[in-house]
Amino acid sequence: MTMNLFSVFDPSTLYVTNNWVSVALWFLFIPAMFWFSKSRLNVMFLSIISYIYKEFKPLLMKSSFVLLTIVSTFMYILLNNGLGLFPYIFCASSHMSFTFSLGFLSWLSLMFYGWVNNYKNLLIHLIPQGTSSFLMPFMVLVETISNIIRPITLSIRLCANMIAGHLLITLLSSALIKSSFMMFSALMLSEICLMGLELAVAFIQAYVFSMLFTLYASELSS
Repeated sequence: MTMNLFSVFDPSTLYVTNNWVSVALWFLFIPAMFWFSKSRLNVMFLSIISYIYKEFKPLLMKSSFVLLTIVSTFMYILLNNGLGLFPYIFCASSHMSFTFSLGFLSWLSLMFYGWVNNYKNLLIHLIPQGTSSFLMPFMVLVETISNIIRPITLSIRLCANMIAGHLLITLLSSALIKSSFMMFSALMLSEICLMGLELAVAFIQAYVFSMLFTLYASELSS
């Protein structure tokens, strides 16, 4: 069991040589609208998008395109996190190569946008208000480092939380195989509760990633 504990994170298996295809499966789960009346799945998706839009809109009143990008990023991460909970579907968001690429490209796009359109605000944020002249060079160094490590913290936070949840599910599933009837019932109940918790974690991690991205973007217009 110890050797196979991390096998769920392998991007290549005996039957499927390229599990990264799951990254592009999310669009299959977006419900199409063929009728005038919305289905329950349509209502759920639209409710989530509307909620996220209302949450982030006050922070980005002047940047509707950035807001649309952030909402799309939230839905993309949420669907990838949720798909990873299904059996035999590779969880891309538990890999640093995926989360770092997403975090780095998001951060880099903000940096390009900020330096081209509003570089004064970026320079202002390097020195907090009220900083003494003696501490200014030190604060510039600290703020620069904290800005550079933002994509790293974004990616590690998302990746670590998804790995932890999947490892717990794998451990419980392995224990179910050789358990007695009474133990099986208790472990199965724990597994169901853990799956519900992981669904909440999938939503929370997508929300945290998008919220931090929104806060970083709001610095460009504040």
